[in-house]
Amino acid sequence: MLEKFFKLKENGTTVKTEVIAGITTFMTMAYILAVNPNMLSAAGMDSTAVLIATCLASFIGTMAMALLANYPFALAPGMGLNAYFAYTVCGNMGYSWKVALMAVFLEGIVFIVLSLTSVREAIFNAIPSTLKKGVSAGIGLFIAFIGLQGAHIIVNDDSTLLTYCKFADNWHTQGICAVLALIGLFITVILYIKGFKGSILIGIIATWILGMICQAAGVYHIDAKAGFYSLYPTMHMTDFSKITTTFGQCFTADFKGVGVFNFIVVLCSFLFVDMFDTIGTLVGVSSKAGMLDENEKLPNIKPALLADAIATSAGAIIGTSTTTTYVESSAGVGAGARTGLASVVTAVLFLLAIFFAPIFTAIPGFATAPALIFVGFLMISSVAQIDFNDLTEAVPAYMTILAMPFAYSIAEGISLGVISYVIINVICGKAKKVTPLMYILAVLFVCKYIFL
Repeated sequence: MLEKFFKLKENGTTVKTEVIAGITTFMTMAYILAVNPNMLSAAGMDSTAVLIATCLASFIGTMAMALLANYPFALAPGMGLNAYFAYTVCGNMGYSWKVALMAVFLEGIVFIVLSLTSVREAIFNAIPSTLKKGVSAGIGLFIAFIGLQGAHIIVNDDSTLLTYCKFADNWHTQGICAVLALIGLFITVILYIKGFKGSILIGIIATWILGMICQAAGVYHIDAKAGFYSLYPTMHMTDFSKITTTFGQCFTADFKGVGVFNFIVVLCSFLFVDMFDTIGTLVGVSSKAGMLDENEKLPNIKPALLADAIATSAGAIIGTSTTTTYVESSAGVGAGARTGLASVVTAVLFLLAIFFAPIFTAIPGFATAPALIFVGFLMISSVAQIDFNDLTEAVPAYMTILAMPFAYSIAEGISLGVISYVIINVICGKAKKVTPLMYILAVLFVCKYIFL
């Protein structure tokens, strides 16, 4: 039955590989179970309700991706989008979280329409091959950067913005976390080179266990104010009644004092970032997994985009910010995932996380960091396929790669890549390469910088 539905042999995979890969994807994404409730509680939402909503929205979106598109892509409330929700819309703008949820819900409805009318599919297919390779490499750098930050290997610096961890300083918190992440990275790389199945998952678990040993030995110290919590999983029952405080509340939003134009700006901001984050993730991950056909197109992209759109609206109804396709899906792809069976495993784990949330939220950032850093290496290898002899192709790809980690946004990488591709090719006499839709996208991106 599994073979018939998910076409495992056709995709060169097995049940065991898909299960391990699905678990790997979930473990690299599990941080959202702790981060999303913490962020949205700043908007006045109940953290337990947001935790339940996060699990349910992730389950619905990821399962939809598996059943509608048969792809190993997982979905959850997006990072960056949740920050915009809590700190910009509800913070700086002063709107209620119910109004923000309504904007997310309507954004999802617009996405469903765009997906059914092939607009999003056309945008995906309009992106030139060189930019698709640049997106894949850029995402590689981006997730590696996320991993380096999660491990505290790269930290904030007031004069240079970023610097490496001073291991001797704060040894019992930042220092030991950085060292453990590096050890975990070597474990992951060596096992991968030696051909061990599930090397990325083993690396995550091994790093976490080493962390717990360090905590037991007194090497790792808990400092909740600085963000260093106990590494031991705990158990307590989730209060399921809390979901009533967010479920369906988007339909009770009070728009008094909001203004139509202001609301449209908020909706368009959610729409823009979600659309191009999703397209960027699908381009990058599917390109690295070898899922694109001979025309650099992704088969079954319409149901994949539809699953993402459905998840966004469903998540808003349940009570969470925009649900989107996660770049951490690349960790599962790196572990061998090629079908929706891996997504089913990830989805089920998100559902179970409602009951066992304390276990999953105890997985520290330094334990998942080796997976993200190593998968970043696997994805950045797409650079080798870029034609660096043709600067009209190579420079836009370079701009795409450069922007993603430094702007901390997949959408910004696509934006700068598209704009630079159109401008450079038109001015250099190669306008025939530029499709009409690329002109439209470039204009829209420029307008976004001016008006949003």
